[in-house]
Amino acid sequence: MGMPSSDLLIRYGGNLPRYTSYPTAAQFDASVGADDSEAWLRAMAPGTPLSLYLHVPFCDALCLFCGCNTSVMRDPAGRTAYGALLMDELRRVAGRLGPDHPVRHVQWGGGTPTTLPPETMRAAMQTIRRLFTIERDAEIAIELDPRHMPDAYPDLLRTLGFNRVSLGVQDLDPAVQTACGRIQSRAQTEDCVRRVRAAGIASVNVDLIYGLPYQTVDGAGETAATVAAALRPDRLAVFGYAHVPWKQKRQALLPESVLPGPAERLAQRARIDAVLRAAGYRAIGLDHYARPGDALTLAAEGGTMRRNFQGYTVDPAPVLIGIGASAISSYPQGMTQNALTAAAYARLMGQGTDTLPVVRGVRRTDDDRLRGAVIERLMCDLRVDPAAIGAHHGVPATWFADAMPGLHQAAADGIVTLDGAMIRMTDAGRPFLRNIAALFDAHRAPPGAARHAGAL
Repeated sequence: MGMPSSDLLIRYGGNLPRYTSYPTAAQFDASVGADDSEAWLRAMAPGTPLSLYLHVPFCDALCLFCGCNTSVMRDPAGRTAYGALLMDELRRVAGRLGPDHPVRHVQWGGGTPTTLPPETMRAAMQTIRRLFTIERDAEIAIELDPRHMPDAYPDLLRTLGFNRVSLGVQDLDPAVQTACGRIQSRAQTEDCVRRVRAAGIASVNVDLIYGLPYQTVDGAGETAATVAAALRPDRLAVFGYAHVPWKQKRQALLPESVLPGPAERLAQRARIDAVLRAAGYRAIGLDHYARPGDALTLAAEGGTMRRNFQGYTVDPAPVLIGIGASAISSYPQGMTQNALTAAAYARLMGQGTDTLPVVRGVRRTDDDRLRGAVIERLMCDLRVDPAAIGAHHGVPATWFADAMPGLHQAAADGIVTLDGAMIRMTDAGRPFLRNIAALFDAHRAPPGAARHAGAL
């Protein structure tokens, strides 16, 4: 299949979730709160492995394309005070969990976690190691901004046990960078990678974005080629820019008239894909790439890759606990989210010495677990047998009959192949993966609802 026809773009356009969870965050509401979080933490069986995500909602400068919960915090005392709140929340969570919960994955995200003063980061990691048992081969990862990385941080990260870093490049074209308010030279990025590798951090992930203002197919391909050749990252994430100005007001400052349309976005994506495959990377899931032999590649090939709020992961833990403002936790029973802003988070943390700063969430039903299992395997493996998963959940093979008309249309469009109950994405259908996942989403919004970014 060549470039999609206009009919295909119309049929598979609209707004869709990224399906990093199911139900998605669009279903969160205040009917789930701190009492639920309390109960789910205390109900966790001893020995249950878990993962930790720590959110730092501060940056040294805001990028106009960013959809994250973050702001500029100039005051070092404010950053230190926020770090103290993270450590306090860790203690409150650990007190409810009890001992004997091995930690398999620690992820620091943001914002820019390295805006925390080095001594605060050191104290936070010491707190985690005191309260939890981090497994010997656990992945400990952090997001970096190459424009603003304190000199002491690379060596500090290695000392504290970090073994993977992720940094944004987005696009190297100066016109694109200027429009997005993120001026980041190739030299800055290369220096950042050199410093973290010299410090002994083994794995480097780079983020690229397509669909930005003034971005072109050739420019997106050149950026991908330069990153692959000059930085040689172990993994890449290639995201489509999510234009949601109704959620993030800063995005309204982008020149919307020069945002690429769906056909141009898909062409940019296809060029990046071709460049990275030619450079030896394996395509992983919807939008990731990794070197042969990388743990993510091996997990994808072995059918053990998972998907959570941080994207694709090798982390098998059944529980993810989010710490900090806006952080989301995932339990078998459901999901919870903390107060969204740093100020609201601090207020809730200050209301008592042992309260949890949870403000909303969602409970999972048996149907949610079934549909979530199908969506996750589809997003990870690009194939799924919903009848087999249904049998495991004790439901008849006809449970997904409502998805069949859409699946037959997708097969006619060359997006999937159907072999009995087995659904396989075609290579040309990979950009439409979220559309196929949406066929199993019982909560999906009606067409035209502005809850999510565009599917393409």
